[in-house]
Amino acid sequence: MQKNHPTYTQEQISAWFRGLMSIALADNDYSEQERTLFDQISHSDEWGEEVTISNFEPISAQDLADALGSDRKVGENFLRMAVMMALADGKYTDTEDCIIQEFCKALNQEIKPINDLRQKLESSSHHEEHHPNLLEPVKEWLDHMDIHDSRLANLICKVVPAQCPFERDIVLFGRKIMHIPAMCEINPLYDQLVGLRFRSLSYLADKGEDVSKYC
Repeated sequence: MQKNHPTYTQEQISAWFRGLMSIALADNDYSEQERTLFDQISHSDEWGEEVTISNFEPISAQDLADALGSDRKVGENFLRMAVMMALADGKYTDTEDCIIQEFCKALNQEIKPINDLRQKLESSSHHEEHHPNLLEPVKEWLDHMDIHDSRLANLICKVVPAQCPFERDIVLFGRKIMHIPAMCEINPLYDQLVGLRFRSLSYLADKGEDVSKYC
């Protein structure tokens, strides 16, 4: 029996993008890198019309829910991407979680792995060292995001970098002053992002689209 996969309207993709922007701005740290990334996405051919970054202001939880509609799969996919956005820098702040929880409430959904993780951390000592496998339930939940829409696939290919930047030393006047680790060492969900990008590329290739621009 063939599964009923969601497809996305331009209104839904726009709301999706504005939701991600809301999370990026949650900690009042709108970096130049994020600004450049959003500018690139806003000028993508997939929008089908001329848009500017001003079209993509943060969105309220209710407006997001109204735009995404009642299909639970659409909401689940958005929430997975929202968590990836929040954890992209290796930090998941209370401010970001507050916005994501507002999105959950408006979408009538719950991110159980995140809620379970929060409870576990709150019940433990601040000095307690947690096992690296603590994030495994969250990673497993994120890995269930499937790609069945060309616009969403193109958006993900633009958001997720093509490769992990190489770690390198910063050397001035022959002296090493700092070390920049590889992105995959900083981002705890790097494998999930790479897998999501690969599934997006595979979907576009199967649909006959030229994916060379993303390689």
